[in-house]
Amino acid sequence: CIGEVSVLALLLGGVYLIARKVITWHIPVVYIATVFIFTGIFNLIDPTHYAPPLIHILAGGLFIGAFFMATDYTTSPMTANGQMLYAFGAGVLLSLIRLWGGFPEGCSYSILIMNCFTPLINKYMKPERFGKAVKHVA
Repeated sequence: CIGEVSVLALLLGGVYLIARKVITWHIPVVYIATVFIFTGIFNLIDPTHYAPPLIHILAGGLFIGAFFMATDYTTSPMTANGQMLYAFGAGVLLSLIRLWGGFPEGCSYSILIMNCFTPLINKYMKPERFGKAVKHVA
């Protein structure tokens, strides 16, 4: 796709969004790191059959998905721990689709599948209530 051409431009745009506090670092960093580690493990097991992890990071829509699609406010979890769980699940799904799936690119599918789990993640990883009193231990 035309938007996936320059990883450097996508990275600069993502860093800009993080610096301006439009998005947090949790989803992009965990998503990219999960794909790198998961595909790296399989590359170490059989390098003749599985591509190096750097290929999986730089090819396809991983960066556009990590910075611009997975961080959508309405479809990503509210808490930082929930966002990291969401990104980890999306990274594992993307790796599975790329390693054994029949699709040429699985970034959007992995994000859409994890979007279905966002209400469940938000249910069990709730943010602290506003105005909750902090107990002081004497």
